[in-house]
Amino acid sequence: MREITFAEATLEAMAEEMQRDPNVFVWGEDIAKQGGIFGQFKGLTAQFPGRVIDTPISETAIVGGAVGAALAGVRPVADMHFADFFGVCLDEVFNQMAKARYMFGGQAKVPMVVRAPDGLTNCGAAQHSQSVEAWFMHIPGIIVVAASNPADAKALLKSSIRSDNPVIYFENKIIYRQKGPVPENSECPGGELLWPLGKAKVVRGGKDVTIVSYSIKMNDAKAAAETLAKEGIEAEVIDLMTISPWDKETILNSVKKTHRLVIVHEAVKQGGVGAEISATIAEEAIDYLDAPIVRLAAPFIPIPFSPTL
Repeated sequence: MREITFAEATLEAMAEEMQRDPNVFVWGEDIAKQGGIFGQFKGLTAQFPGRVIDTPISETAIVGGAVGAALAGVRPVADMHFADFFGVCLDEVFNQMAKARYMFGGQAKVPMVVRAPDGLTNCGAAQHSQSVEAWFMHIPGIIVVAASNPADAKALLKSSIRSDNPVIYFENKIIYRQKGPVPENSECPGGELLWPLGKAKVVRGGKDVTIVSYSIKMNDAKAAAETLAKEGIEAEVIDLMTISPWDKETILNSVKKTHRLVIVHEAVKQGGVGAEISATIAEEAIDYLDAPIVRLAAPFIPIPFSPTL
């Protein structure tokens, strides 16, 4: 199977969905002329003139305009540049984007995607290195996804664009460059690569411990499972993929089998995705646990600029 980067896989997803549906367009800072600061939109402008739009430096305008466009019947994909900038437009996210369909009694749809590069990067410092997915796990009305590899990145982005509900699509800045196998559409069931939102993936079976992760930390989770296998410990590894709504059934079934749970993410430990999962497992499956739930995550501090720190 061919191997392409995470950024190339999302570019393919954008091109395929824009070709499939003329109502899909994309806008944000530095995407039409520059192709995105990580190259994730490179070449789209020539393919789809007038549908790849550079915006002013205003996250409020980018997300607010996308909400209005979605309510008017098209499917915008808005680029956040960095996930850290969500604070600028938070009202548009949690008071408008997340609530419009509910407030109109289901008579309106909000089919939009906000793409948000996140995670640690070399010397990005405190304002360009954060993982903020747990903020949005707390807001009803938003779907939150985070892919860990190129194939899943393409499948999840295509499904996100087709959703009639708003989706925040987190994409880790480091794994933009990561290569992985991505099948051609002709090699996929139904002729294209899709993955259902809200469904986790068991990427490695096991019987001794369940390891749950997502995004860049799936690399570490899979490596840990390989190390454990050499010691005779069979870890079941689950890629969450959708953070909200998360796939409780798949994780519960795994814990009932393995009786142990480890949750790993790059975001800070306090109030993170791991806290919600571990609390749910403690409430609904504590009788199956043979050991305390373990969360591995970042310390509760801003990200330093200094490479030494």
